[in-house]
Amino acid sequence: MRRPLRYEFYNAALIIILVNTGFFIIFAIGSGRMSARLLETFALIPGMVRSGSLWQLITYMFLHWDFSHLLFNMLGLFFFGIQIEHHMGSREFLLFYFVCGFAAGLFSFAVYTLTGTYAVVLIGASGAIYGVLLAFAAFFPRAEIYVFGIFPIRAPLLVMIYAGIEIFNQVFGRGGNVAHLTHLAGLAAAYVYLLVRYRINALRVFFDR
Repeated sequence: MRRPLRYEFYNAALIIILVNTGFFIIFAIGSGRMSARLLETFALIPGMVRSGSLWQLITYMFLHWDFSHLLFNMLGLFFFGIQIEHHMGSREFLLFYFVCGFAAGLFSFAVYTLTGTYAVVLIGASGAIYGVLLAFAAFFPRAEIYVFGIFPIRAPLLVMIYAGIEIFNQVFGRGGNVAHLTHLAGLAAAYVYLLVRYRINALRVFFDR
């Protein structure tokens, strides 16, 4: 459990970006029937997962509702994921990425099931991307990210701000959107992964002066 996979690098993050973009193009330009079929097959729909469509706990990460949804996630994967992949190696990065996405999807599925919400449609790589952001901050805590290209902010502080926003939106947002819990679950999965695989306590790194 504590032994990272053999180091190799083959631009796995870019491959994930291309696959996500390909799915989005098909989803956007396809017929209404095709788009509906994509959602039915690949989105995370709790009722269908309960009926045996377990692959949806992974495939939901490859679909996005609109261009801004796709752009935000893929920019995060491009700017932070590629650096994490260089640090981890492609094999370890892929394991990390899909563990975070799977855990976020599984947690969301559990919440939907417990609340009796079986027909909801969950898509997007946001849970995995939040995990990537936490890993970036844990590995490179002194890195500065320029918000809007103007305001520099340390990566750990940015992660904590994002986490605070998600908690606030979950507690006070309209309808208590479970997607906020999906993002938080991605963060939590990344925290546990780094603790188990790398013996890195992200919170300790964040508050280490």
